[in-house]
Amino acid sequence: MPSTSVINRFARSPMTLDVTRIKEDFPIFQRTVRDGKRLIYLDSGATSQKPNVVIEAESNFYRLHNAAVHRGAHQLAEEATEAYEGARESVAQFLGAKSDEIVFTKSATESINLLAYAMGNAAVDNEFHLKQGDGIVVTEMEHHANLIPWQQLAKRTGAQLSWFDVNDEGRLDLSRIDQVITNKTKVVALTHQSNVLGTINPLEAIVARAHAVNAVVVLDACQSVPHLPIDVQGLGIDFLAFSGHKALGPTGVGVLWGRNQLLDELPPFLYGGSMIENVTMENATWAQAPKKFEAGVPNMAQAVGLAAALGYLESVGLNNIHEHEMVLTQEIILGLEEIDGVQIFGPKELTLRGGVVSFAVEGIHPHDLGQFMDSQGIAVRTGHHCAWPLNRKLGVNATTRASMYLYNDSEDIQSLLASVVDAQKYFRSR
Repeated sequence: MPSTSVINRFARSPMTLDVTRIKEDFPIFQRTVRDGKRLIYLDSGATSQKPNVVIEAESNFYRLHNAAVHRGAHQLAEEATEAYEGARESVAQFLGAKSDEIVFTKSATESINLLAYAMGNAAVDNEFHLKQGDGIVVTEMEHHANLIPWQQLAKRTGAQLSWFDVNDEGRLDLSRIDQVITNKTKVVALTHQSNVLGTINPLEAIVARAHAVNAVVVLDACQSVPHLPIDVQGLGIDFLAFSGHKALGPTGVGVLWGRNQLLDELPPFLYGGSMIENVTMENATWAQAPKKFEAGVPNMAQAVGLAAALGYLESVGLNNIHEHEMVLTQEIILGLEEIDGVQIFGPKELTLRGGVVSFAVEGIHPHDLGQFMDSQGIAVRTGHHCAWPLNRKLGVNATTRASMYLYNDSEDIQSLLASVVDAQKYFRSR
């Protein structure tokens, strides 16, 4: 086992962001945890912390402009609607999309379920109608939120679910792409970046093959939108989902982007107010997208907070954030490799990789390791990370996951590495 001095040789990794200054924007880093210890937050893959501009944007909406959007002729309703639709435009610009292609939901999970249920409700003459023998393709590294909705859609429609395997390096095996995506495939749904492995999936070949057989491509971008520049037009995909709370934004708001002609074809997901064009006692017709998919009073303040969050990310620069995270990712990988008895899951090369590192320490259950780190003020994620099939492929029940963001620095990584060494000493002495 290396000494602390060996681990610390990586401590002087060059930082691309002024993390000290950035942390001043996040009030949670002013507090301490576990008897006065500095908070070291390495769980942004689960949820991110919130800067003051987001907290203020949401609270100011309630304080100054609160009213039901699209529903009133009074000044507050006008202001609320302007703020909400302004948030939609901000999200569209962030993704390189059109405003009428942005649907607000309560989460990325709801966004993906919206697609799966809407496709399942499509009429026989609708291009999204699935039937016995049609194909739905996913991958072995999917979060449950981008696996179970498609499993259930396959069960309801008689479609066949198939998937790309994960190889020993933690990347997708595309060697049989023509056998996985066939002429019967209607939907290809995959994660952009694995929440367990950090792998960023190569989309070009997958999108090209899917479109060659007239299948639509659904991208779970929860782990990429907050960390990488995303241009939906450049990616060539058809639908994208992400969650606000992982992108410095509030909880309770998610985004579904879809090409407007495809959104027009999809039937509604929820029914009620705001999503209708006309209603009689016998029938109803639907408003144009995106309103067609936003039944009820929407999450107005949360959308405004999300717009503020995306503005903050743009002010820092997504390229700068990704570069910074890669410096930290290399530091943690190199540091963990120096410690005996540690297994790293996922690619060790930084090409097509994000700032998530999952690992296991021999002889220490991940939950025990997570509790030990928590006693040192270090917040990490432990468990199966809502990816049971991937964990089974890796041959583990659980891992410890560190996920980096713009407010982390080399000192955080060094504290994590030292905590692994200290945990080995602690548990071996018991």
